[in-house]
Amino acid sequence: MKIGVFKFSSCDGCQIVFFELEHMLRYLEKLQVLYFLEAQSENHYEEFDISFVEGSVSNREDEERILDIRRRSGMLVAIGACAISGGVQSAGNFEGIIKSEPIDAFVKVDYQLPGCPINKEILENFLKSILHGRSPYVPEYPVCLECKRRGAVCITVAKGEVCLGPITRAGCGAICSSFERGCYGCYGPVHKPNLESFLAYFPQAYQTIKLSANAYNKIYREKLWK
Repeated sequence: MKIGVFKFSSCDGCQIVFFELEHMLRYLEKLQVLYFLEAQSENHYEEFDISFVEGSVSNREDEERILDIRRRSGMLVAIGACAISGGVQSAGNFEGIIKSEPIDAFVKVDYQLPGCPINKEILENFLKSILHGRSPYVPEYPVCLECKRRGAVCITVAKGEVCLGPITRAGCGAICSSFERGCYGCYGPVHKPNLESFLAYFPQAYQTIKLSANAYNKIYREKLWK
């Protein structure tokens, strides 16, 4: 299986997660990493069974490049908030000039691995599913369920503090709430968030969402920033 890992406008954090999977060495005979500038000096820009793309599209050169990567790829996977939502650099879009966009604004994306950065267990399970011919599973339920599983106290109930957990995709393991602080939405919105009810209860959450790495996510754009 031929793999490519590509970077656009981003911090490299999601690519680095691949380095945490050294225990998957036993699968190397099935995985051929042809292109990964962050990890190797010899790279081959050819045809790929799977391309993982980190980062947002920020200029015409990026547009042409992501179109070419899509043409060369059997499967294209967006990894992280920058690729999926535009990242923190998309904050400039709210000034009336589009400066940074998610890659699905230009090409078809087959799968998304959310996060800032992505979760190594989700990445590992994704790769194993592909290798074994199974459909990959990425959590779609909200962070609140992870809080319950972890035994974390709900800070909204206990302290009345703003927490984006009810409208944010799981995958982080409820890190923030375990340290008694509210979720700030780094995994992006769940598929159908009840934004109307949530923001009626927490109107101050508008600003929290707008300052997040997922502020320019398609779901938020369609429901909040029309």
